[in-house]
Amino acid sequence: MIIFAVESSCDETSCSVLSVEERGERPSFRLLSNIVASQIETHRLFGGVVPEIASRAHAEVISGTARRAMNEAGIAPSEIDAVAVTAYPGLIGCLLVGTSFAKGLASSLGVPVVPINHIEAHADAAYLSDASLSAPFGALVVSGSHTSIYDVSSPTVFTPVGGSRDDAAGEAFDKVGRIIGLSYPAGREMDELAREAFSLGVNAGDIALPSPALPGDTLDFSFSGLKTATLNYVNSKRQSLRLSEDDPLPEETVLAVAAAFTDAVTSGIAKKVSRFLGERKYDKLVMAGGVAANSHLREAVADVCRKRGVALSVPPVSLCRDNAAMVAVAGYFAVKEGLFADSSMNAYASEEAAKKVFSR
Repeated sequence: MIIFAVESSCDETSCSVLSVEERGERPSFRLLSNIVASQIETHRLFGGVVPEIASRAHAEVISGTARRAMNEAGIAPSEIDAVAVTAYPGLIGCLLVGTSFAKGLASSLGVPVVPINHIEAHADAAYLSDASLSAPFGALVVSGSHTSIYDVSSPTVFTPVGGSRDDAAGEAFDKVGRIIGLSYPAGREMDELAREAFSLGVNAGDIALPSPALPGDTLDFSFSGLKTATLNYVNSKRQSLRLSEDDPLPEETVLAVAAAFTDAVTSGIAKKVSRFLGERKYDKLVMAGGVAANSHLREAVADVCRKRGVALSVPPVSLCRDNAAMVAVAGYFAVKEGLFADSSMNAYASEEAAKKVFSR
């Protein structure tokens, strides 16, 4: 089976071709291509993603990206058996570009089109790097827009059991990075600065920041208060040093903030993951999404899994970012369940709105 996939939920235009060989109960995945056209340099000028600019950029490159994906895979359009596309959640203008293209391609080829949940697809990326992965398992998806914990009872049934009530971890990293003078996106540089700070013996506890792990009998997070507390600390530091808003912070302050904020995020997420695994008794946890590339978070969650006796499966960094390969895997499982759409398929900015339509 050949699955062609499209991802355009935010600022990455991606198309992928996946070949699936069915061997008994466990399919064998072979990724033939995974082309990603990034808009990072464009949005860096504005310090974050501008939705209107992003959607126009998708429209400009999606046809060429699809052509490159097919050429690299060495297939003709006639060999495609189904088209999978991220239909929700995401920036609505961006999603509409991808879904419109996918519907047109599927209609021209006479094959089904499959609407995919972007967040769930992140977890499905682990199937490409972990041949032993099979449901049920637990999943932690940490990205620029989402921080969610799932019970995954089957490849197409994800039940949310915890998540952020406001901002996402990735968005928080970017905003705090901007506060201390880093360019967008700040995730990788924050990771490196925290690593440098810890190697120099910086004590993250010297800056008092609240945990994003909400207290009580819940698996939820809140990153808004953590961001505000970090901003207040930086502003107080500027005042004490008599710095203007345009003056750069001292290097030692930048390192200390990066270390303290990173520690707060990773320890908070690890705390809820530990609780989750203690309650659910899964043999395996999948961690995915853009922030899953953060080395400190990987170490913290891996440590929790070791203590709980749970195997951890994390996709390679290239498959943690937004990409169509993960959408293709999710598309295969949806095809097997007959979860198709028709030409009336629409895109939805939120999961809540989409699931009223795409019931499973």
